Amino acid sequence: MDYDKQQQPSPALDVKKSVPWLIWLIFFSVLNETVFNVATPGIARQFALQPSAISMVLTGFSVVFGVGSVVYGRLADIYSLRRLILIGLSIYSGGSLFGFAAHEWYPAVIAARVVQGAGASSMAGIIMVMVVRYFAPKDRGKMFGIIGSTVAFSEGIGPVVGGFVAGRYHWSLLFLIPVLSLAALPYLLRRLPNEPRKPGKLDIPGALALAGGLACLILFLTYLKWIWLLLSAALLAVFALHIVRTEEPFIEPRLLRNRPFVVGMLAGSVMLAAGMGLIFMMPLMLSHVHHLAADGIGWVLFPGSIGVIAFGVIGGNLADRKGNTLVFYSGAGLFLSSLLIMALFADLTPWVPAGALLLSYSGISFVKTSLSGSVSMTLGEQEAGIGMGLLSLACFFAETVGAALAGKLLEQSALALPLLPTVRSDAAFPYSNLLLLLSVLIVVGSWLYAKAFGNNKLHAQ
Repeated sequence: MDYDKQQQPSPALDVKKSVPWLIWLIFFSVLNETVFNVATPGIARQFALQPSAISMVLTGFSVVFGVGSVVYGRLADIYSLRRLILIGLSIYSGGSLFGFAAHEWYPAVIAARVVQGAGASSMAGIIMVMVVRYFAPKDRGKMFGIIGSTVAFSEGIGPVVGGFVAGRYHWSLLFLIPVLSLAALPYLLRRLPNEPRKPGKLDIPGALALAGGLACLILFLTYLKWIWLLLSAALLAVFALHIVRTEEPFIEPRLLRNRPFVVGMLAGSVMLAAGMGLIFMMPLMLSHVHHLAADGIGWVLFPGSIGVIAFGVIGGNLADRKGNTLVFYSGAGLFLSSLLIMALFADLTPWVPAGALLLSYSGISFVKTSLSGSVSMTLGEQEAGIGMGLLSLACFFAETVGAALAGKLLEQSALALPLLPTVRSDAAFPYSNLLLLLSVLIVVGSWLYAKAFGNNKLHAQ
């Protein structure tokens, strides 16, 4: 099937004028995911908390952010995007102002972070739908590339901003940063069409069962407590039974029978799990193998972190001109090459990973951009919201799993074996072998992508 011809965009949005404001929104929605990371020690000191308790400042936001992207995606299939953006921005800013005003009471801080996550997830989910709904297929690659670059930049600069504000002033001021997202509201209210409500209704029991199951799964992956996994399995089983019995389910079962969509999500999940596993392990490898201090590690990671901004845009433009499939395999090739280089020369010099990470991050940017474009083409107009929301959630879960698995595997003695003759340091064996395992994930992800989109044309029509 030639997915590029499957959908036509709605002509309602002034595309060129909207791009800066969409970037503005996605930047401030993702920034809050990491901006509190370096502030947690100060918060712990203020409230005399243990690490397990203070982690809720981060987990509370992340859980609601991940689940909310699916909920807003489904709402976008029924309600006006204009109304949903207004509601989401109001919730986001309201939670931020509440957090700043009540920062002397820790339960209020947690509540504010949860409310922030509920508001920020609206932008993460709805902007993906905007691209599918308002941008022509020939322009989507560029937009997905810009979004991916903005997300990467926002995630990377979040700890820097958080450290500066919390160190120079006070961590409570971090709650005020999201209020800047309101600057986009006048333009969006003026330009976004007030679309009529579409047929359908929100399946609240199904939404609650799915949201609860996914939230418990995220909590299990965060804390590795089996009670969360059991609760997740029970709620997701209830959800599965519910959607086949109700007339208008939260997720139509036919969407889960859309083979290219489901396999495409799996391909992206495997690739991004490998990407987050790499991002998690690199500071540890640079510290344990090359004995670099924090500032040295920052300089090694810096080229790749900056390069991802440019390569996301390059990948998007290339996807529009040459097709998503070519960009995906180019990205997978760059990513795989970088992993093999670092595995072969894990203990040679820290400048080997510095150069290889530039290939890694560019490859990940290409993969993210092309995957969003490919998956979007498998969705009909009434499935775009929930479909792109599910893709965002699948990638979010994959990154969580990738980091957790990388941490657990590095603790296993089985990885501390000399497999490659080019690696001679005992300290480097686990990292070199983990890089080989991540390489296998790239091959598996590429195979899954071929199963989903192998018959799709390389060139955009």
